[in-house]
Amino acid sequence: MKYAFCNEMFGDEPFEKVWAEACKLGYTGIEIAPFTLLPVSESVDVREVSTARRTEVKQQAADAGLEVIGLHWILAKTSGFYLTSPEKAVQQETAEYLKALAQLCADLGGKVMVLGSPQQRNLLPGVGYDEAESYAAEVLRTAMPTCEGLGVTIALEPLGPAEGDFMLTAETAIDLAKLVDSPSCKLHLDVKAMSTEPNSPDVVIRESNDWLVHFHANDPNLLGPGMGKVEYGPIFEALKDVDYTGWVSVEVFNYEPSPQEIAKQSIDYMQKVWAACF
Repeated sequence: MKYAFCNEMFGDEPFEKVWAEACKLGYTGIEIAPFTLLPVSESVDVREVSTARRTEVKQQAADAGLEVIGLHWILAKTSGFYLTSPEKAVQQETAEYLKALAQLCADLGGKVMVLGSPQQRNLLPGVGYDEAESYAAEVLRTAMPTCEGLGVTIALEPLGPAEGDFMLTAETAIDLAKLVDSPSCKLHLDVKAMSTEPNSPDVVIRESNDWLVHFHANDPNLLGPGMGKVEYGPIFEALKDVDYTGWVSVEVFNYEPSPQEIAKQSIDYMQKVWAACF
C-alpha cells in the first residue's frame, strides 16, 4: 500500500521541513492543495504560480523523499468558477481553470486531481439536479482533452449531506463520470464521506472498483484513520480484494493534538491494519 498525506494539514510550516518528517514516518506521497502554493488570500488563481515556484515545490518533494501524487481542494478559495452553473460564460471559465489546474498538476509531477470543492458545485437556486449534472458534464468534457494529453485524471469526489447537495454518493459520481465518458474522469472515495452512504464503506468500494482511482483515509470525527470509530479492517480488505493499486492519502480537518501526531498515528494504524490483511 502506498501512503500519502494532504499538505494543508501542516499549515504554513516550511514544506521542506515537514515533508521530510512525514517521509521518515513512512509516507511516500504528497497531495497538494493549490491554495498553499500562493500567498494567503481570500481568492487564488493557480495561473499565478510561476514556473520557478512549480519547479521548486517539485524539487522540495523529491528532496524530502516524496512523490507529488496530485492536487485536491482544486476549486477551494477561488472566485468566478462553478461546476454546476447554468451560465455559459461561467462554464467556460471553469473548464479553462480545470485545464490550468491539470497543467499545474503535471508540472508538479502529479497524475490525479480530486474534485471535491462543494462550495463550487452545490445546486444553485432554480437549478435541478439533472440540469446541474448536465452542466458539470459539459464543463468536464471541455477539460478532458487537456487532461488526457497531460496524463492527469480528474477524480470525482462524492461528499456527504453535511457538505452540500450535489454528488453525495459514489453512484452519482459514477453517473457523472459516465456522462463525461473519458479515461481521465474517474472516482475518488473518502472514508468520512462514505460513512454517510446507505451501504458500508467496504461495500461501496467493491461496488465502485471499476471506477476507483484515488482514496482518502480519515474518520467522520474529522481526524485521521484509527482515531475515531471507523474500523479499517473491512475497508483495507476490500481495497485488497479489488486489487486497488492507487494511493491511500490521509486528509483530516481537525489538526489537534498536532499535525505531526495525527500523521504518525494515522500511518502506524494503517500499516498495522494492512499487515493484518495478509
